[in-house]
Amino acid sequence: MESEEVELIERCKKGHAAAQRDLYRRYSPLMFAVAIRYSNTRHDAEDIAQDAWVKVFRYLKSFSENNSFEGWLRRIVVNTAITHYRRQKKHAHHVDIDDTYATPQDLDAFKETEYNKEEIEIAINALPKGYATVFKMYVIEGFKHKEIAAMLGVDVNTSKSQLSRARRALQGTLIKMARIAKKE
Repeated sequence: MESEEVELIERCKKGHAAAQRDLYRRYSPLMFAVAIRYSNTRHDAEDIAQDAWVKVFRYLKSFSENNSFEGWLRRIVVNTAITHYRRQKKHAHHVDIDDTYATPQDLDAFKETEYNKEEIEIAINALPKGYATVFKMYVIEGFKHKEIAAMLGVDVNTSKSQLSRARRALQGTLIKMARIAKKE
């Protein structure tokens, strides 16, 4: 960590309001970006980010400068998003979908198609919530299945199967998008 960042965190730990505002300004875009990955709406992402900031300032004294501050923040946001999801869930965590089977012709079409960031985000957000959560935690945030299982309160094999199903569903969605794009 940079000495400037260490000093800022130390001032925050002592309760300096100006330092807390500086820390907020520096890291709020990152935290909001993580929150929005785990929410369905901007409003939910704002709630998650706000709750995460409360936790950051509450537990900042426990942060050790030997660790990555950005990683610590990300973990707080992800855990807050999971808590938010559990509070808000109206359906069972696991949603079964029909398996998607791709033909060799589909796979050829898929290889020739390039997707932009927005198209990939749309496809990921179309996944059932449980699949999307595990997919984002594993692929985007880089958590291991053991960590995901512990955070979600599921078995490691459940995390692995959710990721596998998410990948198949995502592939199916992208193949459908490629077919639609070819017809246009």
